[in-house]
Amino acid sequence: MAESTRLVDVVQERIDAFLEGQRPALRSIAPDLDPFALFSSDLLRGGKRFRALFCYWGWQSVAGLDVGFDPLARSVDERSLDAVMAASVGLEFFHAAALVHDDIMDNSDTRRGLPAAHRRFEALHRDGAWLGSPGAFGTSGALLMGDLLLAWSDEQVSAALDSLASRDAARSARREFNRMRTEVTVGQYLDILEEGAWRSVPDAELLPRAQRVIVYKSAKYSVEAPLTIGAAMAGGSDEALAALRAFGLPLGIAYQLRDDMLGVFGDPAVTGKPAGDDLREGKRTVLVATARRELPSSAVRLLDELLGDPDLDDDQIGVLQATLRESGAVDAVERSISDQVERAVQALDRADLAPSARSQLARLAETVTRRDY
Repeated sequence: MAESTRLVDVVQERIDAFLEGQRPALRSIAPDLDPFALFSSDLLRGGKRFRALFCYWGWQSVAGLDVGFDPLARSVDERSLDAVMAASVGLEFFHAAALVHDDIMDNSDTRRGLPAAHRRFEALHRDGAWLGSPGAFGTSGALLMGDLLLAWSDEQVSAALDSLASRDAARSARREFNRMRTEVTVGQYLDILEEGAWRSVPDAELLPRAQRVIVYKSAKYSVEAPLTIGAAMAGGSDEALAALRAFGLPLGIAYQLRDDMLGVFGDPAVTGKPAGDDLREGKRTVLVATARRELPSSAVRLLDELLGDPDLDDDQIGVLQATLRESGAVDAVERSISDQVERAVQALDRADLAPSARSQLARLAETVTRRDY
């Protein structure tokens, strides 16, 4: 996937350049704002860039360019290419903002192998021996950092859409972007709702509610929305956008199901988070809901008692992992991942899209769902 590899490099270059450009502006206000640039740069360094990749290939699927990805190519529509690259970077900033806010809500200590943003602001307070609560300062600082990343995301996406020659394409892409922001925000709320309200919900409703969280918290904004934003920027028709949704939604569901598996069984060296972190956070995932349906009542009581305890030790994590495996939930989720990928690939095969883009999207479908534990 040479084009995708080059795209990832270009996105990182643009991220670095944007943040470097923000440093003087922040310093002109106050040197105390240096942490915003530093912490943002650390958070936005590396990563798989799936959202940028799906945005670009969504654009490519409609634009039908056969020259391949090359920012120096003379045969591409450079204005349109620059716009989709700017939008792709904007989506990565949006993702970073969502991670910052998500870590606050989940009380997570780490992100991508580093302390989470709220922990870094908390450490500033503690190291400086400032007045008040380090924890409260950390939360407030990270909330504002997330808001700033959202503002920078909108700045870049707006500039990208303003540069498009077609106002219809710009308006269509803006609608997709706006819908994505609404959906992921309410999806985050549905996620924390399930963590707090699950005892008041009939058992039969827990699995469909967990599936609803997957769709709106992650699947749509991780895959579907970036695809349709890119396609809309290329002037994609309603039919083209519908075809990409038919591919993107099941793939996004499979992507999040895999992510949930990594949150329970993942290697910290791969995930950048402690093993079993989702168990300590009490995530009411499809994996957990599926296990509760199959386990005897005594095992369900143990699962409910331990899940969400932030002080779980390694032995207790091991007990929960074994319980989930023995319930058959792991195998069931793996089958669901395979089924969703198959649905996505079948939709892709039926879609009237540029052949080069269809090929790259098929490869991405494999990449985003077959990450190691």
